[in-house]
Amino acid sequence: MSEAAQGSRSLPCTVATTGSTADHRVRPSATGRPSYSETMVCEAASAIRARRLVQAACTAWALPDLATPAALIVSELVTNAVVHSGCRCLRVTVSRPGPHWVRVAVTDKSPVLPTPRAVEADDENGRGLAIVEAVSDRWGTDRLPWGKRVWAELRVGRGQ
Repeated sequence: MSEAAQGSRSLPCTVATTGSTADHRVRPSATGRPSYSETMVCEAASAIRARRLVQAACTAWALPDLATPAALIVSELVTNAVVHSGCRCLRVTVSRPGPHWVRVAVTDKSPVLPTPRAVEADDENGRGLAIVEAVSDRWGTDRLPWGKRVWAELRVGRGQ
């Protein structure tokens, strides 16, 4: 039986954080560009923590207009990782790759890249990447030696 089928939540996941959220103290990234990140257990409840992390980062950067779309994006990306990766952990990162952009990313150890799919009007699932594409200014995936990073970017001042 595969790890995912056995209920991988019983296996330990080392959770590490950087940045700052309301419910616990974390450190800002030391990479030279502003970012906040947190490693989470790959489970549905992590979408809530991911939304809080993204909203806290947008607040810290004085970008309240991006908090809601960024939270929606991270929720969809975390849900995709939970449903499709089979991994125990995932990492959420929200960063400022440049002065005019906010990037939301979810990294997991699955090598399988996400693929948007056509859905029918009465389908209950399968719209996550379509939502990410509609809400973000651009999105994509990065192959990593040990998995992938799925990201989406929002342009600062997009609604003005």
